Amino acid sequence: MSGQDNSSQLRSVLPFKAEPVVVRDLRRAVRGQLVEWRLPALAEEAELAVSELAANVIKHVGEGVPATLVLEASGDRLRIELHDKSYRVPVLGAVACDDECGRGLHLLAGMAADWGTLLTATGKAVWCELSAAPEVRCRRVQRAEAALTEYRSDVGAPPLLQSRSAQILEESAIDLIADVLHWITARGGDPDSLLDRAQMHFEAEARVEVPAEAA
Repeated sequence: MSGQDNSSQLRSVLPFKAEPVVVRDLRRAVRGQLVEWRLPALAEEAELAVSELAANVIKHVGEGVPATLVLEASGDRLRIELHDKSYRVPVLGAVACDDECGRGLHLLAGMAADWGTLLTATGKAVWCELSAAPEVRCRRVQRAEAALTEYRSDVGAPPLLQSRSAQILEESAIDLIADVLHWITARGGDPDSLLDRAQMHFEAEARVEVPAEAA
C-alpha cells in the first residue's frame, strides 16, 4: 500500500481499498512519511484529514472500493488528495451539534489552508492543503481563542473584561480541557493517554517551529 516518486517535489502515492480497518494503516503510513520528509508538525492534522477523507469515501462511495491517497510536499506546504471512482461531489452542508455524521468536511475546512474537489477522468479527487508556515500555524492560536469564546458563550459565562481577558480565557481553557477529559472517559478512553499524546504533538511542533539558529 505504498509507493514514492523520487522527483524534486516530494510525492507519495498510496493505493488502498476503502475499508474501516485500513484507515489506521493509512494514518500510520502518513505519519511515517511526514517524519521522513521532516514535516512532523503536520502529522496530527494530516492523519485527521486522511481519516475524514477515507471515511467519506467509505460512507458515500462504498466500502471496499479502490481509492488512492496522494501526498505532495513542497517547502512547508503539504497537499493531500484522495482519489476515488465516483463523480459525486461532496457538499459542505449544515450539521447539527449532535450529528456525528457529516462533520468531516467542516473539520477539513476548519483546519486546512485550502481545500476543494477536482473531477478526474475516472472520478474525483477531494484535496486539502496544510501549511507549517508560522503565519498559517498561528491559526491554531486563533482557532483556540475562537473555541474558548464559543465555549464561554455555551456555558453562559459573562463577557470578557479587556484588562483580564488572557487570565479569564486561561481559566476557561482549564474548564474546557476538563470537559474533554470527561468526554473521553465517558467514551471508554484513557484521559492520561490523551494528555500524553497531546503533549507529544505540541512538543514535536514546538521543536520544528524553533528557528535553526536558536536551536
